[in-house]
Amino acid sequence: MSLSTSASTDNSLKSHQLSAITSLLSSSDSSTNSDPWKILIYDTHTRSIISPLLSVSSLRSLGVTLHLMLHSDRDPIPDVTAVYFVLPTKENLDRIARDCSRNLYKSAKIASCGRMERRTMEEFAGLVVTTGGLGKIETLSDHYVDFVSLEGRLFHLGVKESYCLYNHPSANEEEMNRCMERICTGLFSVVATLGVLPVIRCERGGSAEMVSRRLCKLLEEHPTLRKHAVVGSGQHGSSRPVLVVMDRNVDLVTPLQHVSTYQALVDDVLDHEANRVEFSVSASSDAGNSKAPVRKKLDVDPDSDPFYSRQKFNPFPEAIESNGTELQDVTERESHIRSKTSEGTGGSNLRSDNAPSTDLATAVESLPLLLERKKKLEVHTSILQACMNEIAARDIPQFYELETALATGSYKSDPSKAKQLVKDLVTDPSKGNIDDKVRVIMVYMLAVAAKNADVDEVVQAMKESLETKGLASSSQPSEANTSTATRGVLTKQDRLRLDNGIKAIEYLKKIRSMIPSMNVIQQEDSSSYYGASGTASSDMITSFMARATNQATGLLAKATDRLGNMMGKIHKHRATTIVENIIEMRPNTEDDEYLYLDPRVKGDVDVAALRNVTTRAPVREVIAFMIGGGCYGEYQNLQLVGKKVTYGCTELVDPCTFVDYLAKLV
Repeated sequence: MSLSTSASTDNSLKSHQLSAITSLLSSSDSSTNSDPWKILIYDTHTRSIISPLLSVSSLRSLGVTLHLMLHSDRDPIPDVTAVYFVLPTKENLDRIARDCSRNLYKSAKIASCGRMERRTMEEFAGLVVTTGGLGKIETLSDHYVDFVSLEGRLFHLGVKESYCLYNHPSANEEEMNRCMERICTGLFSVVATLGVLPVIRCERGGSAEMVSRRLCKLLEEHPTLRKHAVVGSGQHGSSRPVLVVMDRNVDLVTPLQHVSTYQALVDDVLDHEANRVEFSVSASSDAGNSKAPVRKKLDVDPDSDPFYSRQKFNPFPEAIESNGTELQDVTERESHIRSKTSEGTGGSNLRSDNAPSTDLATAVESLPLLLERKKKLEVHTSILQACMNEIAARDIPQFYELETALATGSYKSDPSKAKQLVKDLVTDPSKGNIDDKVRVIMVYMLAVAAKNADVDEVVQAMKESLETKGLASSSQPSEANTSTATRGVLTKQDRLRLDNGIKAIEYLKKIRSMIPSMNVIQQEDSSSYYGASGTASSDMITSFMARATNQATGLLAKATDRLGNMMGKIHKHRATTIVENIIEMRPNTEDDEYLYLDPRVKGDVDVAALRNVTTRAPVREVIAFMIGGGCYGEYQNLQLVGKKVTYGCTELVDPCTFVDYLAKLV
């Protein structure tokens, strides 16, 4: 068993997990007469864990000469040790036992990414004894790293269709328990990897309480973690992190809303998974000869890419402007260095004084780093262009602006105006694709608590408009969630998306009365803007427009008339408000309703009594976890809390996929 107790350079969850997995792979070299070279065998789940952490070159530096999928056809390599890093399922362990019996490798070291149950271990032991492969197994160990770290403070558990798993009307108790247990063990891995013993706060009832109580019990029964994590912890967790566990049903508006920040927009309008972005671009062609679009795949690491790290939370127009400015600066510096290099090679420039040669050497040394930076900026230029194409074709700022107004209560006292604005937008054939239209209707019905009759009226108007007018042609090659229908004609794919969207709307109509917390109004933060104040925000837009007007060509100029209203005021989403209320222990808020569970205290802690303790230290770190799926918009919004917030979820879901989940529950 492995627990993370050592300090990390940046102390983030991702760095702790990287340290744990590096130790896992390095430990296989420690046995006597062990060959330092090894092969790594993983399953689909553990590959998703390793991919954001270790590149091929990094694996090679750890002695991994080859990495293979567990369930692929593999040739024998009898002189090499195999490290099996897998999820401890029966299917996986059966395959490992089969490999051992076939003598594929010199020896096998089995590392479970999570906890292996005693019964599973006993069954596996019996199997390898029966098949004759026991002699091949050197070690069998648990490593609590069963989660995917995409960034320093962003993780998910890889539980696919998690919202459907526990909300489906036909889900039985056994399926529910299995789902909750899977989430609990994943969260335990997070806590164990960090080497902390958090205070747990959760909503009463439902999935959040089920998971939290199981996790608390698991932590109570784990002496190793308690021993390491108890050092430096104050009474009632005064210096310990707070783990806030929430259910997706507490806010269904956020995962459906259109967004304005760079990273969240990439996830919304392009194919984006595991820090890889994919999109189609028009292929260059000879005159008169059309070519099929080319699929582009680009990797972006928010931790190692300076531009992405700085711009991922910023409004899309700011990212465009910064990309252009930085790229121009790098290009000018590159030209300057190359000109100096060219001058330095001429015989007439040679002097006894070594100053020119020193300058030349410095310039030459800086060129590779400059070219690498330029390469990364050009990657973002391509991504920004792809996003801009989608934004322009679908007029996404119109949806973002209206949804923001609805979500922050601008039309709370005028529901008829809200209905008309939504109706006008979804019946305009030049605005959005079918998913855009469905999403704004769903935000309208949830944020305004619209009557079913009004929702039906808007849906019917949308259907009639699509049947008679269709959709405006997209300027982009076909994407998964982008219609290519010509005006007045709906494709088969469009009709499927429309039917799917209507099913999702019907599901929300059925359940929203049972979950009052769904109808929430997001709170505007009067002190937080993308500028610094209301005036500053307006000035920023004006300045942005002025600079764009001065450019005859380029992405910034093209964006001018499309993106002005995507640089507005920040508003706090439901999860952000909940976390703030809990860590500040504000009375008459969610803090009164959320359970307080402490693995070091028997029974539930009385929140009201704890609030009166005058020596209570402030919370310095928070882990906010969403059961049922999370999104980039929510992750980014939680940074408004002003503390170190690590955001996690059962899975990261883009808005269109979340609509699909809702449709499956009808």
